[in-house]
Amino acid sequence: MTASTASPSPLTYRDAGVDIDAGDALVERIKPAAKRTMRPEVLAGIGGFGALFEISKKYREPVLVSGTDGVGTKLKLAFQWNRHDTVGQDLVAMSVNDILVQGAEPLFFLDYFACGRLDVNTAATVVEGIAKGCELAGCALIGGETAEMPSMYPDGEYDLAGFAVGAVEKSAIIDGKSIRPGDVVLGLASSGAHSNGYSLIRKIIERAKPDLTMDMGGVPLADAVMAPTRIYVKPLLALMQAIHVKGMAHITGGGLTENIPRVLGDHLTAIIERKHWTLPPLFRWLQQEGQVADAEMHRVFNCGIGMVVIVAEADAGVAMQLLAAAGETVHHIGRIEARGEGQAQTVVV
Repeated sequence: MTASTASPSPLTYRDAGVDIDAGDALVERIKPAAKRTMRPEVLAGIGGFGALFEISKKYREPVLVSGTDGVGTKLKLAFQWNRHDTVGQDLVAMSVNDILVQGAEPLFFLDYFACGRLDVNTAATVVEGIAKGCELAGCALIGGETAEMPSMYPDGEYDLAGFAVGAVEKSAIIDGKSIRPGDVVLGLASSGAHSNGYSLIRKIIERAKPDLTMDMGGVPLADAVMAPTRIYVKPLLALMQAIHVKGMAHITGGGLTENIPRVLGDHLTAIIERKHWTLPPLFRWLQQEGQVADAEMHRVFNCGIGMVVIVAEADAGVAMQLLAAAGETVHHIGRIEARGEGQAQTVVV
């Protein structure tokens, strides 16, 4: 006699680790946050297969400028410290600040949130941070994607990517070609380490084992480390309307030494003088605890300067006044000089 074989029980997507209901719940949770970011050009946003955005007729010859980025290993600290409310703003800032330096107004943003198991509360907190970043940048959170992929990520962890699209009048593109010796380099203060250098930051924290509540310039160390990236969009768009901005550099990975030359022509050098601003407490602590050399600090971190703006010497005073009135802390950090030969460079003295 042949033994009977029981039929296997039916499987569902939930059995495989994907909760469709949780994904639907997340979409409903984030709709109010996304709605706060809407612009009149949005024809169809979250909920459809694709988002529709009409380019404003204020542009005669619109050029689209796009950028994409993530948050990097700063996310590891977000997981470790259960701090998910600021990384969304980091995500937006890294892309919108990048497209801003070419003169573009950010129009819309899309996010990609990937995890092994979807925790609706955590994901909603992250997306609310994304929406806040979009509000600060004046762009619409027009859509995104949530991917639940069992076994791809450990429980409690996720990854983020973001995509920004902006527009600039063709005649108003900022490409650095008008930068000349004698121009002034202005530095806008950062809010912290932004989203760069966190593999080194985590290594220093791991070695120092600090009290995360220790004072770091008036805030606990954990708050200083997780402070969201500053978004410079609105003050700089206003500045571009008032004066001729010759060049801008978003100080991200590569720090001051590697980002400023990206907007300079050959045979030019940016001379940056450290005496013109004070190294913020977080960076002083990182340098001391990690025994990090000055050159490495300038190549890895923003060291307190999150955005560089290059203007003619005659416009520098007005630029500083306008930026300060808009709430920015701005320093006259250097000048442009001629270089005899070779590619553009930055020299920090």
